[in-house]
Amino acid sequence: MAKIKHNNFIDTVDEVLSGAKKEGILHLYAEDKKLTGRTIQIKGKEMYHFGTTGYLGLEQDDRIKEAAIQAIRDYGTQFPLSKSYISHPLYSELEDKIEQMYGIPPIITKNSTLGHLAIIPTLLRDEDAVIMDHQVHWSVQNACQLLKLRGIPVEMIRHNNLNMLEEKIKQLSSKCNKIWYMADGVYSMFGDYAPISELMELTKKYSQLYLYFDDVHGMSWKGKNGTGFVFDTIKELPENIVVVGTLSKTFGASGATVFCKNQKLRNKIKNFGGPLTFSAQLEPASVGAAIASVKIHLSAEITIRQQELADKIAYFNQLLAVENLPIISTNDSPVFFLGMGTPVSAYNFVHRLFKEGFFLNLGIYPAVPIKNTGIRITLSSHNHKQDVKELAEAIKYHYPKALEETNNSDTKVRKAFGLSCEDSLPVNRLSSDELTIEEKSTIKDIFKSDWDSLMGKNNIFDWDGLLYLETAFKNNPDQNNNWEFFYYTIKDKNGKILLMTFGTHSLWKDDMLATESVSKQLEEIRKTNPLHLTSKVVSLGCLFTEGKHCYINQGDESAEKAVKLLLDKLEEKYNDLKADMLVLRDFEEKNNWNKIIQEQGYFKINMPESCVFKGEKWLEYDDFSKVLSPRSRKHFNKEIIPFEKYYQVEIKDSLSDLETEIVYQLYVNVKNNNYAINTFQYTKSVFEDMNTCPNWEFILLYLNTEEDNPLVGVMFCYKNQNHTYVPELIGMEYKWAKEFNLYRQLLFQTIKRANDLNFPQVDFGISASFEKRKLGAEIIPKIAYIQARDNYTMEVMNTIQNDYKSIS
Repeated sequence: MAKIKHNNFIDTVDEVLSGAKKEGILHLYAEDKKLTGRTIQIKGKEMYHFGTTGYLGLEQDDRIKEAAIQAIRDYGTQFPLSKSYISHPLYSELEDKIEQMYGIPPIITKNSTLGHLAIIPTLLRDEDAVIMDHQVHWSVQNACQLLKLRGIPVEMIRHNNLNMLEEKIKQLSSKCNKIWYMADGVYSMFGDYAPISELMELTKKYSQLYLYFDDVHGMSWKGKNGTGFVFDTIKELPENIVVVGTLSKTFGASGATVFCKNQKLRNKIKNFGGPLTFSAQLEPASVGAAIASVKIHLSAEITIRQQELADKIAYFNQLLAVENLPIISTNDSPVFFLGMGTPVSAYNFVHRLFKEGFFLNLGIYPAVPIKNTGIRITLSSHNHKQDVKELAEAIKYHYPKALEETNNSDTKVRKAFGLSCEDSLPVNRLSSDELTIEEKSTIKDIFKSDWDSLMGKNNIFDWDGLLYLETAFKNNPDQNNNWEFFYYTIKDKNGKILLMTFGTHSLWKDDMLATESVSKQLEEIRKTNPLHLTSKVVSLGCLFTEGKHCYINQGDESAEKAVKLLLDKLEEKYNDLKADMLVLRDFEEKNNWNKIIQEQGYFKINMPESCVFKGEKWLEYDDFSKVLSPRSRKHFNKEIIPFEKYYQVEIKDSLSDLETEIVYQLYVNVKNNNYAINTFQYTKSVFEDMNTCPNWEFILLYLNTEEDNPLVGVMFCYKNQNHTYVPELIGMEYKWAKEFNLYRQLLFQTIKRANDLNFPQVDFGISASFEKRKLGAEIIPKIAYIQARDNYTMEVMNTIQNDYKSIS
């Protein structure tokens, strides 16, 4: 099986967050000698603090501080012993008082992350299943990873998409006992809510459905006694709901709480909820602080604090509504999210607000989709109304300026978040007398000389090659291989070409670059559901090509404007076609446009390595072997030359109907045996069309050890007239492949044919780089940029890449 280098999504996340860190927006340090909650000092500048999650400001309450101090005096800095043996003296009081708050006994954990790790693996049995909202907190998603090791299905739905949830429930209901849906009560980025009432109705419709809520951002500022958003909605906890709350954030202390109605389940979690059993318990200071906070929650004071915060929230909503800013979820939560669309616009805006004296949080991938980058603004009791008013005025002033400076617009932001564009701010577009962009739908409408001089030196996408591709795939009756082509040319006011590219709109398998074992499992499902885990993709190039799909006049001073204009046009097409992904490929790792493209809202991911053979003309095999390394030369002399005698090699420009039938079956053999690059199988017409294009030829290998001299191998090769030879596809009869080193022989015969044609370069493409390297191929790392419609798409790709069990 061919091996390829796969992208690691951890590297993708690291790339995004490292960029934000370099911008001076993440991984900052507060420099205050004393914190008040209202302001915070960063890099020598005092700013109003609109980034806290202590919404009621209880972390600065003197009563809570004194309780923590007294607990340390009385009991020390910690009580170093597992709670399974004994809890320190303050624990019992805390548990009693929290039970008074909720009317139900709690389980107390060190923090919510450890709480999920304790609860979720204990809660679910092997016959159960999990469905997660794709924006549920990372700590919940992380805990669910443990379930995969037990073979428990872990699926995901788009954010708050109840139709998708119901479909998943139906799919799982026949093979699972309980189906747990996991969501946040209040989501930490957009500040929106889980549709709890509708979810409870679903539990009535589907008795297997159970609900698990992480409500740490709904605590204290909402509900009777500050019990949180979820309890405020459900009023009384039923058997089929588990709620995790917090003693940190708004509560002003530390730790987390778990609530479930089933006493037996509570005992099981306490008896063997990993972190509860084996981790240290809360420090005395944390328990003392939590007890003091509970007393406030049980008093009338909590209602007054909630109302004061609610007044500020309503005031801020009013100010923002007047300006018609793209606040993603307008409600009564203290979390606001101002959409910015691209990372570079968000960076620009944050820096502007920092200078004005306002500290805000950046919301970026993986917390939100990369194209849904924005600013999280949180209100707290520390903020004064005047502070809130000044912030709204600063946002109003700097929002359009940040967009204008970063090639963005209010309309683009609203489209990225699915908001109405009726009242969008005016757009400052690139002047039409500076650059023009031409779009064509066929290569026939582009001058052959222009195309081939700039784009035609690559792979099979010279002018003639694209004419073939359009013939083979445009209006193809097989919808899996029916592609829409588009071509862009950007010129300056003098008509000079600054940029030229082509792309396609087509259907991709989500596991196209996943490991082969994953694709094998998915193909079994596709036997009955052919479109399972597929996506509509707008991409530079097409699934049949690889290489430099975009010409950019690097030395021209308007090149950067041309790149940004292309990105605008591609995004417009992406939105118009309602595609799931936009993919820019294939760039080499040292790409001059890396920063610009990423700032416009794209992930950079590693693509499979490309294999290119470059060599001087040679006459004898010894001359060829001299350019190989000693180890490769040994391989050549042992594994290739001795086996050449077993084959009769023919080169043909066209094939008969019978030959076409045979080579097509050989292609199908390879396609069914190799999932390294898992695309849709091409129809026979794609190969028949090669006969009509003079640039295609076929290297045929017949096995002369058999009486009938069977055709056992074929390379489908394209002759790019710029002296690049492209073995695009391969076909083999596996019955003979191992015994006679068929694959290696096909590789060498391809190099030999290119040498006979005086073609100095062979584009071997991706996969099987180890075998190609042994014949002298150079390995070239490649990258691509991806923009996904939402985080769900990226999460599914990540899940497919790493562990199929969660989607099977």
